[in-house]
Amino acid sequence: MDTLTKTKSSAKAKKTVRMAGAAAVVQSLIAEGVDLMFGYPGGAIMPVYDELYKSQDKINHVLVRHEEGATHAAQGYARASGRVGVCIATSGPGATNLVTGIADAMIDSTPMVCITGQVPKHLLGSDAFQECDIIGITMPVTKWNYQITEAAEIPEIFAKAFYIAKSGRPGPVVIDITKNAQFDDLDFVYEKCTKVGSYVARPTVNQEQVEAAAELINEAKRPYILFGQGIILSGAEAELTDLVEKTGIPAAWTIMGLSAMPTDHPLNVGMLGMHGNYGPNIMTNECDVLIAIGMRFDDRVTGNLAKYAKQAKVIHIEIDPAEIDKNVKTEVAVLGDAKDVLKALLPLVNKNTHTDWHKRFKECDKLEYEKVIQKETEPTEGALTMGEAIRGVNELTNGDAIIVTDVGQHQMIACRYAHFNSTKSNITSGGLGTMGFCLPAAIGAKMGAPERDVIAVVGDGGIQMTIQELGVILQTGVNIKILLLNNEFLGMVRQWQQLFFDKRYASTEMVNPDFQLLAQAYGIKAKRVSERADLSDALKEMMEHEGSFFLEVMVGKENNVFPMVPSGAGVGDIRLE
Repeated sequence: MDTLTKTKSSAKAKKTVRMAGAAAVVQSLIAEGVDLMFGYPGGAIMPVYDELYKSQDKINHVLVRHEEGATHAAQGYARASGRVGVCIATSGPGATNLVTGIADAMIDSTPMVCITGQVPKHLLGSDAFQECDIIGITMPVTKWNYQITEAAEIPEIFAKAFYIAKSGRPGPVVIDITKNAQFDDLDFVYEKCTKVGSYVARPTVNQEQVEAAAELINEAKRPYILFGQGIILSGAEAELTDLVEKTGIPAAWTIMGLSAMPTDHPLNVGMLGMHGNYGPNIMTNECDVLIAIGMRFDDRVTGNLAKYAKQAKVIHIEIDPAEIDKNVKTEVAVLGDAKDVLKALLPLVNKNTHTDWHKRFKECDKLEYEKVIQKETEPTEGALTMGEAIRGVNELTNGDAIIVTDVGQHQMIACRYAHFNSTKSNITSGGLGTMGFCLPAAIGAKMGAPERDVIAVVGDGGIQMTIQELGVILQTGVNIKILLLNNEFLGMVRQWQQLFFDKRYASTEMVNPDFQLLAQAYGIKAKRVSERADLSDALKEMMEHEGSFFLEVMVGKENNVFPMVPSGAGVGDIRLE
């Protein structure tokens, strides 16, 4: 029996309520536990907004200033809370303005349901005012999408959408609803979805694969764990810690995996990738067994695949079968949810310390500290650095804040140097690298975790892509701290231009507005710092202020982020300067 038949059959046994499609949309959201959503109204979605108006006591709708802001806010909410983020927009340009955030959520595995309005069914394909094929446009960047043209479809499709968005490897779902479906009546009854056809959300763990992985780990002399966001999404933080503590295996993280293990844990060796730590990159090409958990071997992690870990036997623990052997060939692939696999693996691995292997990482750490870290985080002269600003944040938050970053040099610096004690604390745009992500995502994160401090670390380029979302702060009073690290450049692009294009700074120098005045125009207290002697007090003022605060820190215009794996190079070719 298919899902639709099941729903119709079970509906007979339940009392139905006659209502309009727009009301069914809102009731479906309430049934899924949605109490907060982000959006922007328009003609084709107006019936749903009318119903939201009637249900303000159950669902808080946050009016963003641009539809892209709604998607990023929903992402921030989802990543901080662990729940499904929800956003809504009208047809045509409203829907297309969601696409960047949808693509971002897809590549970063963020559970999100996006609702769009559409022209009436009889006008589909007629090039009607604000008609757009959002289903065709979003097909490559959604986990699933569906166009509702009849009111009777609404309960089943919404139940299916939420199940698909949050199960297995999470991702975004788009529901496009024609205007006639919002006006027409249906007999409403809602049943949550628990299964969809042949879709296997949580694969059964193969014990033979787990045993083969354990055998490789127990025989290894130089084993190495790389962990990604799959640890956080599966809730496997405790199992990961148990594994590394039992086996003594050093563990490094992707930027999406950051905060799954406390940054000061002695077996946490640091960040992988293009601007990651020196040891974690170098040791990739020295380990004999590489254990990848909940990560997808992104090119920013691997560098040149022809030079990546060729000496190692690779174990890949992954929930998405499409990622197995896609980029890096495995010796043992264990398909399954990270938490399930690690629970099965833990009893089979031997207790160990790998003391000599750890010494190699310590040697690399010492070299990196002398060449890079000390200069970035503890300068005594010259212009302010991004690293010392992040160090100041660490001292004030003790690693307990949620830090949301945009994309660029400040992102790499924050991910390298921020301290985290608990999971779901690092929120960034990893796979798509979306400038403009930070400000709305920080707003969503604060609303998803209101009890925690949320700090938006952003550059002068990225903030101007979604700076209008300061209007959300003005209207809602949400309390976030905005730390603008201003180098008056599109810093990451400029760094590449300096290193690889003979300092031809083509269209990267920024002539910026007075950010203090802008922030103040939105009712946000603001301050600018350019002297080292003033930084500590300014950061303290920001953190102690009762409402939102905008702190602009003027940093060195041509400072670079090192270490760095040049484009086309292998991880073993990482540069310290």
